[in-house]
Amino acid sequence: MSNVARSKGRGGFIAGFLVVPLALYLTFVIWPYIQTFGYSFTNWSGQSPTFDFVGLQNYQNLLKDEVFLSAIWHNVLLLVFVPVITILLALFFAFMVNAGGRSGAGGVQGVRGSRFYKIVYFFPQVLSLTILAVLFGAVYRSDEGGLLNGVLIKLGLVDATAPIEWLNEPNLVLWCLLLVVVWHGVGFYLVLFSAAMQSVPKDIYEAALLDGAGRAQTFFKVTLPLLWDSVQTSAVYLGIVAMDMFVLVSTMTSGQFGGGPDHHSEVMATVLMRNFLYLGQSGYACAMGVVMLVLTMVLSIVTLRATRRDHVEF
Repeated sequence: MSNVARSKGRGGFIAGFLVVPLALYLTFVIWPYIQTFGYSFTNWSGQSPTFDFVGLQNYQNLLKDEVFLSAIWHNVLLLVFVPVITILLALFFAFMVNAGGRSGAGGVQGVRGSRFYKIVYFFPQVLSLTILAVLFGAVYRSDEGGLLNGVLIKLGLVDATAPIEWLNEPNLVLWCLLLVVVWHGVGFYLVLFSAAMQSVPKDIYEAALLDGAGRAQTFFKVTLPLLWDSVQTSAVYLGIVAMDMFVLVSTMTSGQFGGGPDHHSEVMATVLMRNFLYLGQSGYACAMGVVMLVLTMVLSIVTLRATRRDHVEF
């Protein structure tokens, strides 16, 4: 009987600690989602306390909205390239700083100065996206004062009278933004993969090298399978980053909340905010938010299932 009473007392004690966090989570996270879903079926303007129920009209309009559809396509492109490029670069650099050096008396080692490289690669991660937007705004300036144009002009690859307008070229602007995201994220995932690699016994690398495996074979046959759980998690997080992109697009490109030139850098988040704050179509914007939520959830599930592998133990 005393054990039962003790168990109930412990359960009540734990429940007491969970009530407040759970209430806050339901109030500030779950309830706004429910409200957004409800407003997506109305013609709410965002300011008026009254609105009418319009059913699926907002979702039907989304299927005809060329700007929103092009924004989805841009998010899909980013969704493909951001995780792939970032993870590949982070894996390569992490392998080099942990097992890319010469094999000496201490076993497999990283390249010389690997600790310094970790700090250098991680540095962009401590900068906010707004600061990055300012820095790369100077890099992409459309005159010879821009860092990129200045270098190309000095090398004679670009005419000084006609520098490249990186953020105003329809075929270049999205890739310029992609470069910023990759540059910002590689350092973080390098540290993540590096920490995972350090937990792998050096004997495994040494055995592979003794069996005649080269660096590339060691990476693909040993390192990558042992780090697959970290790679899988990273792919999900980077996919979510690619589905957002609001800060960089809104601060680095032209137009209300960015998206220029002529909607060639538009993403779903910028279209949503423009409709919500400027065009007074908050119900329509809520429908966009619901679509973003569904696509993000589907992305996470598909990524986790597509990258699922048997767990490798060592």
